[in-house]
Amino acid sequence: EMDGFDGNENIIVIAATNRSDVLDPALLRPGRFDRKVLVGRPDVKGREAILKVHAKNKPLAEDVDLKVVAQQTPGFVGADLENVLNEAALVAARRSKTRIDASDIDEAEDRVIAGPSKKDRQVSEHDRKVVAYHEAGHTIVGLTLSSARDVHKVTIVPRGRAGGYMISLPKEDQMLSSKDELKEQLAGLMGGRVAEEIIFNVQTSGASNDFEQATQLARAMVTEYGMSEKLGPVQYEGNHAMNPGQFTPDKSYSAHTAQLIDEEIRSLLVEAHDRAAEIINENRDTHALIAEALLKYETLDAAQIKSIYETGKMPVDSLEDSEEDNHALSFDEVKERLENKNKDEEE
Repeated sequence: EMDGFDGNENIIVIAATNRSDVLDPALLRPGRFDRKVLVGRPDVKGREAILKVHAKNKPLAEDVDLKVVAQQTPGFVGADLENVLNEAALVAARRSKTRIDASDIDEAEDRVIAGPSKKDRQVSEHDRKVVAYHEAGHTIVGLTLSSARDVHKVTIVPRGRAGGYMISLPKEDQMLSSKDELKEQLAGLMGGRVAEEIIFNVQTSGASNDFEQATQLARAMVTEYGMSEKLGPVQYEGNHAMNPGQFTPDKSYSAHTAQLIDEEIRSLLVEAHDRAAEIINENRDTHALIAEALLKYETLDAAQIKSIYETGKMPVDSLEDSEEDNHALSFDEVKERLENKNKDEEE
């Protein structure tokens, strides 16, 4: 008995929960569950070790490097990693393969993050173009502000509720993020909406998830991390701001303080919006190159994005065999294409 009325030797009682905040305090009294062990998300070495366990009974091709997969899955827990390999096996089977290769795992990661692709979804040419420039906006801001994160992939293939998305990965696992790094993340999240405003002079609903993430991050900076000059180094809310599904305690601050918090959050978001606008305006040519490449190829990986950013062309070894693709897109070709489109629209 845990109460201690009967002596049971060599018995250890262990329990696990994701919601320690709602447990009855009586359970946590001394002599019961009085020792707490926090099991956090695994780091890159932990993810690699977990992947090796789940990959034991799965035939992997030679191009699969579990260390690379671990680097591409920051924030994933054991169940997520197991799901990636199981999904990769299903993808390989659908493609009539006997082994799981790197492309299957890449597709599985996308499925776990954003859901299955919806290539049969009917998207108008105008919406497709808006999505391409939206995602290129995220990409160009991420490439310019690359102190802590690398742009890993960008696509305009619809998945789930998203018309497209850009994935950036931390250069290394971090326990801490500086204020400057968090501001860079905010600017990156604003890059899509800013691109819509600059290129098309419109505001679409495609930025709703970007705003949700940006607002949560800005609120955490103000109310949890003490990164507001007006409010100072004070924590007004627990770590629930970044986890909206968890129980949130009653606010213990005044209406005036709540107004200041809202003003500081808005100030951070407006600053991020302006910073993204400055970057996109200064890199209009490269922004257009990335967007037009997305319209042509739909998905760009890290090597392709880097090549376009640095040289204005796709890497030769990633192109199809056609003569047109081997020439890729140059800035002059993009400029000519845009001029022709503008003429057609005027006519």
